[in-house]
Amino acid sequence: MAVLHKPKGPFKGLKIYASDTEVMPEAANSKVSVQLPSELDVGSDNTIVFCMFTWPETNGETEKPMCVFFNFSTKEYSSNGCVTLWERGQSHITCSCDHLTYFAVLLVSASPSSTDINVLTYITQIGCSISLFGLVITVLLFITKRNIRADVSMKVHINLTIALILLNLHFLPNQAVAALSSSGFCLYMALLLHYSLLATFSWMAVEGFHLYLLLVRVFNIYIRKYLLKLSLVGWGIPAVIVSLVVIIDRDAYGRAPLDLANPNSTEICYIGNNTVKMITTVGVFSLVFVFNLIMLGVTVRRVISLRHRNEFGQSDHNGRAKRDIFTLLGVTILLGITWGLVFLSFGYMTIPGLYLFCILNSLQGFFIFLWFVMSLRKTGSPATKTTSETHSM
Repeated sequence: MAVLHKPKGPFKGLKIYASDTEVMPEAANSKVSVQLPSELDVGSDNTIVFCMFTWPETNGETEKPMCVFFNFSTKEYSSNGCVTLWERGQSHITCSCDHLTYFAVLLVSASPSSTDINVLTYITQIGCSISLFGLVITVLLFITKRNIRADVSMKVHINLTIALILLNLHFLPNQAVAALSSSGFCLYMALLLHYSLLATFSWMAVEGFHLYLLLVRVFNIYIRKYLLKLSLVGWGIPAVIVSLVVIIDRDAYGRAPLDLANPNSTEICYIGNNTVKMITTVGVFSLVFVFNLIMLGVTVRRVISLRHRNEFGQSDHNGRAKRDIFTLLGVTILLGITWGLVFLSFGYMTIPGLYLFCILNSLQGFFIFLWFVMSLRKTGSPATKTTSETHSM
C-alpha cells in the first residue's frame, strides 16, 4: 500500500494513519501513524511518499525492529539521526528521526541487554587480566629454563604467548583510551590492537602447521632456518595487512562503537569501517579456523591410532585416557578453536554463545600457562626428556 501527498501552499504538518489495507482519516483502529511537524518545511516542490508493508512472522527473542533510512551515497541503510522507541512486548514501534528521506523499519539481530553487556565486560576484563598475568609468568619460565629454550615447539608456543600479551595489553585499556580526547593516541591503540589480534591469529595458524609436521610428516622434516621462516609468517603477514589498511584508508582506524546497531554505544579504539573489519579480521580468522579445525581432526585421529597401537599389554587405561584428553584440550587452546564460538553467536545461541566466547577466550592465556607448566613437568621427567635435535626441523 502506498500514498502520495503533495503539499499545497505552506506546509502545516501532516498526520497519516493506516490499517493493514487502507489509509484512514483518524487514529481509531489504525496500526501505523506518521506525524510530520510543520517545522520540517517540506516545500511545495516535494512529494511525500508513504508506503506500508506487512510485518513478517519473526522470532521475537532473537530479532528486534530498528528505524533506519536509505543513504543513497553509501547505498546502505543507516540509523543515524533516527531513534527507535520500542520495548519487547509492545505492539507498536515509534520512529523519531530528525530528517526527511526514505525510511524503513528493519528487523535486525537483537543486541544483548545492558545488563548482559556489563556482565560480559566484567568477565572479559577479569579473564584478560588473569591471562595477562599467566602469560607473563610463562615467558619468565621460558627464559629461566635452559632445557626448554632449545625446543622448537616451545619457541613456537612462546611466540603465540607474546602475541597474546600484546593483544591483552592493547585491549584492556582500550576503552579508557577511547574516552580521551587524543585522536593520535586512539589511532595508535587501534592500529596496535588490530596488529596484535592478527598476530595472534597467524601464530595460531603456525601452531597448526607445526602440529602437521610433527604428527603427519614426522620424518624428513628438517627445514633450514625453520623458526625464522615461521616468525616471518607469524609477525610479517599481520604487519603487511595493517600497512595496506593504513595506505588505502588510514581513517579506517579510530573510535568505533562496540554495538554497530547503536552508534551511541560505548566506543573503543579499533576499526570503524565495517567492511575493512570483516575482511581483515573475520575473513582472516575464518581461514585460520578452518585450517586449524582440520589440524585438530588430524590430531584426534593420531591420538586414537596411537592409543590402539599401545593398548596391548597396558593396564593403566584410565591414566592413558586422561593424558589423551588433556593433550587434545591443550591442542584446542593452542589452535584457538574456541574462537570459533563467534560463529555460534546468533539466533537462539546469541547470548549463551557470547558468554562462552568471553569466558573461554579471555582465559586463553591462562590455559596456555597451565599447558606450559604441564609441559615443563613432562620435560623434566627422565622418561620423556627430549633434546633439541628431536624437535628441530
